[in-house]
Amino acid sequence: MAGIAACVKWTDLERGAGFSLADEAAVELALTLATAWGTDDVTVVCVGPVEADAPLRGLLACGASRAVRIDSGPLTRSHDVGAALGSLLIELDADFVVCGDASPDRGSGTVPAYVAHHLGAAQALGLVDVKPAAMYGAVEAVRRLDGGRREVLTISVPAVLSVEGAVSELRRAPLSASLAAREERIELRSDPRVRGEVPAEQLEPWRPRARVLPAPVGGHALERVVALTGALVDRTPPRTVVLDPADAADTIVDQLRSWGYVE
Repeated sequence: MAGIAACVKWTDLERGAGFSLADEAAVELALTLATAWGTDDVTVVCVGPVEADAPLRGLLACGASRAVRIDSGPLTRSHDVGAALGSLLIELDADFVVCGDASPDRGSGTVPAYVAHHLGAAQALGLVDVKPAAMYGAVEAVRRLDGGRREVLTISVPAVLSVEGAVSELRRAPLSASLAAREERIELRSDPRVRGEVPAEQLEPWRPRARVLPAPVGGHALERVVALTGALVDRTPPRTVVLDPADAADTIVDQLRSWGYVE
């Protein structure tokens, strides 16, 4: 029987603290899959501070059977979070993991991929629809692609899914379960990879920094617009290349360098 876990991230933003809609969708999907597969064993795991315990109890009231929190410092790198979660999930024998696609604070969307790497599991990221498949331990999913396209997948255990918030809405916990969850114990774990505080200057940017361009030159507004748009600049035509992974990586870096993104 597949061990099911949902990974959530506690965030503290100016507009409020708690779990994102994507994280809540991940928990609801985990509960739905557990029902379809004839089990009520769903573990919710979180890397975060003690303030996350109250929202975790809310997820227990919704139907999760267990909640485990890895105590963390205020600043953590995504690859450290993924490594800590991966170690915990291996210990919990969870081979089907559901995560939110991106957190509302940094929004890198990389943690599910790191978790899949540490578990040695298949990964399906950025899903917009997930349903249990006819085969036990498998799901049918739709993944968002660029240009409005979609990819239809069948995914079986072991696997890590990341879902968008619109995939499902977290069920409302009964009042009796909410009251009972106030006394539920949140299992606490420690991992040195996420306990220390990372200096802010050591945090890598999640996206390429904006390029600094000189002001357009021209004595007339039209000349400046032409300079800004590059309408009269010769451009390299698009091309398709098929290369080995190492050569492909070098080609991508060379292209980024020609565009000015890489020095």
